[in-house]
Amino acid sequence: MTLPPKPPSRPAKVSLWRYAKLFRTDILSAQPARLYRAWMAEFKTPFFRSYLINQPELIKTVLKDRPDDFPKSQRVSEGLRPLLGTGVFLSNGEAWKRQRRIIDPAFEGGRLREVFPAMWEAAEAAVARLDTRAGEMVEIEAVTSHVAADVICRTLFSIPIEHQIARAVFDEFRIFQRSQPLLNLAAFIPLPRWMPRFFRKGTKASAEKIRALITELTHQRMQEIEAGSAPDDLATKIMTKVDPVTGARFDEAEMVDQVAIFFLAGHETSASALAWALYLLATHPEWQDQLAEEAQALKTCDFSVMSKLRLSRDVFREALRLYPPVPMMVREATCPEQFRDREVGKGSQIVLSPWHLHRHERLWENPDGFDPARWQGENGRKCGRDAYIPFSAGARVCTGAGFAMVEGPLILSRILRDFRVVADPGRVPVPVAHLTVRSDKGIWLRLERR
Repeated sequence: MTLPPKPPSRPAKVSLWRYAKLFRTDILSAQPARLYRAWMAEFKTPFFRSYLINQPELIKTVLKDRPDDFPKSQRVSEGLRPLLGTGVFLSNGEAWKRQRRIIDPAFEGGRLREVFPAMWEAAEAAVARLDTRAGEMVEIEAVTSHVAADVICRTLFSIPIEHQIARAVFDEFRIFQRSQPLLNLAAFIPLPRWMPRFFRKGTKASAEKIRALITELTHQRMQEIEAGSAPDDLATKIMTKVDPVTGARFDEAEMVDQVAIFFLAGHETSASALAWALYLLATHPEWQDQLAEEAQALKTCDFSVMSKLRLSRDVFREALRLYPPVPMMVREATCPEQFRDREVGKGSQIVLSPWHLHRHERLWENPDGFDPARWQGENGRKCGRDAYIPFSAGARVCTGAGFAMVEGPLILSRILRDFRVVADPGRVPVPVAHLTVRSDKGIWLRLERR
C-alpha cells in the first residue's frame, strides 16, 4: 500500500542557526521524526524555551480547561500582522472576547442554511470552469483556491469572484501566500516593538494592496448599510452586530482586520484541504468511486442533501487529519507550569502541532495511511475526540469550523459527481508549510468526465 506523501524529517540534532533556517523554509521538514512518538518535547534557544505537547490531557489543559492562562503567542503573530492587523486571529484577552461576541452569531448553526445557496453557486461555477478543461492535466491547488475564494466572496459580500475587486484580492492573496513564511524572525529573537521586522521582498507590499482592496469593499458596504440597501450577508450581519457587553460595533478599520482574516482562514484553509482531498482520492480510486456514487444525490440546491454526503464528510475529515491546513499553533505560558514532571517557565512557548498529533504513532491506528472508514471505528471516534484539532479546540475553536464542514464536502462531491481525477505518478506532491499546508510544486491531476 502506497502511503500519502509526507515530508522528510530533519536529522535529530542540528545547530540553532540551521534549525531557524529550516524553520523559515518549511516548518514540517524542520522537525525530527521523534515528534511523531513523543508526548512532549523541549526546544531551547538563547532567548526562550519552547515545548511541543502531544499528550491529549495536556492539550486539553491548554485549549479547553485554562485558555486564558495560555494566550496566543505574540512572537508567532509577527509575520501575519501586516495583513491581519489586530483582528480576531491574532488578538488576546478582552479584545479577543469582544471580537468573538460580535463575530460568532453570524456563524451559528442556523446560519449555515442561509449561506448554503452561495456555496452551491460557487460549486456550480467551479464545475463549469472545469468543464472546459476536461482531459487536461490541471494544477488542482489553483482550482480549489479559486472556488474557496469564490465561496468567501459570495457569502461575505454577495459578489462572485469575477467581481473586479474580489478578483484583485484573490490574485494578491496568492502572491502573499507564497511569499510569507509561517514564522517571522521575531519568532526566534525577541525584537523591541520599534525595530523593523524583516519580511521577504514583496510581502509587506502585497499585504498593503490586499488591505487597500478590502478597505474599498468595507467602505462600500458601510455606505450601503447607512442607505438601507445592503444585502443580508455575513458582512452586513457582522457590521451591524452590537456587542451585548459594550454596546459598540466594529468601526471600518476593525472590520478590515476581520475581513482579512475571513479571507485567510476561509479561503486558504479550505483550498488546502480540498486540494489534498482530491489528491488522496485520485491515488485511492476505490474510495473515489464510492464518493462519486454518493454524490449523485446532488441534484438541486437543498441544504438537507448534506445529510446524504456522509462519505464525503469522512473523506474531508481524513484530508484534514493528514494535511491540517494550519500545522502548528503556539500559545504562551503566563505563569510557571509543570507538564509531565517538567518545569515550564513563565513566557515559555507551548506548541500544539495538529500535524504531529494527527499522525501520532501512539494514538492512531495506521497514522500515515488514508482511511476514511476510520471515523466509523472505535479508534477513530476516540482520537476524533481527543487528538483531532484541525480547527483548534475550546474557546478559540475556529468560528468557521461548521462553515468549512459544509463547504468542503459539498464542493468535493460536486466536482467528483461530474469528473474523475487521476494523479500523475511522475509528480508526487510534497507537503510544505507556507501560510497553510500546500504542495512544494503544486498538485497535478488529470480531469476526466464521468
